Amino acid sequence: MQLYDTATRGKRKLAPPPGPIGMYVCGPTVYARAHIGNARPFVLGMWLRSWLRKQGYDVTLVHNITDINDKIYDAAPGASAALAERATQWYLQDTGDLGLGMPDALPRATEYVPQIVSFISQLVDRGYAYPSGGDVYFRVGRFPGYGRLSGRHDSEDALRNPSEEEEAAELKEDPRDFALWKTHKPGEDTSWESPWGQGRPGWHIECSVMAEELLGSSFALHGGGVDLVFPHHENEVAQSRALGHGFAHAWIHNGMLQFTGEKMSKSLGNVRTIRESLDDWGRETVLMLFLGAHWSKPMDYSDETLRAARARTDSLREIFRAPSQGADEGAWQRFATALDDDFNTPGALAVLHSWRDHELLAKALRIFGLDSLAEAAEAPPAVVDLAERRRDARARRAFDEADRLRDDIDAAGWEVRDAGDGFHLVPRS
Repeated sequence: MQLYDTATRGKRKLAPPPGPIGMYVCGPTVYARAHIGNARPFVLGMWLRSWLRKQGYDVTLVHNITDINDKIYDAAPGASAALAERATQWYLQDTGDLGLGMPDALPRATEYVPQIVSFISQLVDRGYAYPSGGDVYFRVGRFPGYGRLSGRHDSEDALRNPSEEEEAAELKEDPRDFALWKTHKPGEDTSWESPWGQGRPGWHIECSVMAEELLGSSFALHGGGVDLVFPHHENEVAQSRALGHGFAHAWIHNGMLQFTGEKMSKSLGNVRTIRESLDDWGRETVLMLFLGAHWSKPMDYSDETLRAARARTDSLREIFRAPSQGADEGAWQRFATALDDDFNTPGALAVLHSWRDHELLAKALRIFGLDSLAEAAEAPPAVVDLAERRRDARARRAFDEADRLRDDIDAAGWEVRDAGDGFHLVPRS
């Protein structure tokens, strides 16, 4: 199998099975209900783990929870711990309702503070970090490979990150330096002891430590949204490799969700949460939306693209309502070839739509948590009665009555489709 690697700007082959494959996928900062864009790295990680295991790999997937972060303190001054816990539970509930299971580990930053302090101490001892005013900063200029992951190493100006430079610039040797440890500030309700005084970790060091604690100092894959390449992942590389650790061998960055052509983000006010998306469209439609776009590309989130995704789920469900037909000998190999070439889910989906073999189709859909489409559900008698009354109303040309009955069927979770003199009832996805 080969995957596009951000670091090398090309596809890299994984070692043959069984691996092992350690995979770390950055999770959310928990201060609000997660938006649907946050689901994309989660879904990618779960699907990739599922496929790799199907191919015989020994895979461990780690997906972190960032529960120490400036955004949490800003969102709930004096009550950040309570907000972080509440938002964590929201995230676990919402991603759980996607029906894909859970990662092998879901570490929280608050669980690893002693290890973070030890990691920072090593960086200080080796001259890669320095204390200043109760903070500790990483010396970007000391690490020669800084900027290579993001492709910014050729220009010093390109390495500037305004969000870092606004922070305590007077305490830094170089405006590019970033915080590993931050001193406790008034109004912050959580802090920990350290050699530099009471405080808490910076964002970037949290992920380096959680990844290495659970996967070792060298592991196969690191994932997350493309918006994390710089500075977050660039800083992770610097911290870990400054200590001689191999860290991630390859980097897989998923594209952003776009809402009417713009990146979906809280700052733009165009956010749809995972919860809202699931409640409005159902898990199968949401998963099909992700399946129909290549993981590394931007993806449009709109009523139009969701309706198209729902139509694709309905199309696959209809296959299971017809008699099963045997697949040709190369059917599974065509599907596997698409996924092994940069996990091309749109290509794999095109193959699935050509199949009429129920057993094979259900086996493939199970990888994506969509085997529920194989359940040829029967409508309850009350819904069938509504549909029969609607059919009779249409025959009498009582179209207002027929429309009301259609609404009642829809409210019951079913869709009625006219077919000649009869009808089909399809569960709402």
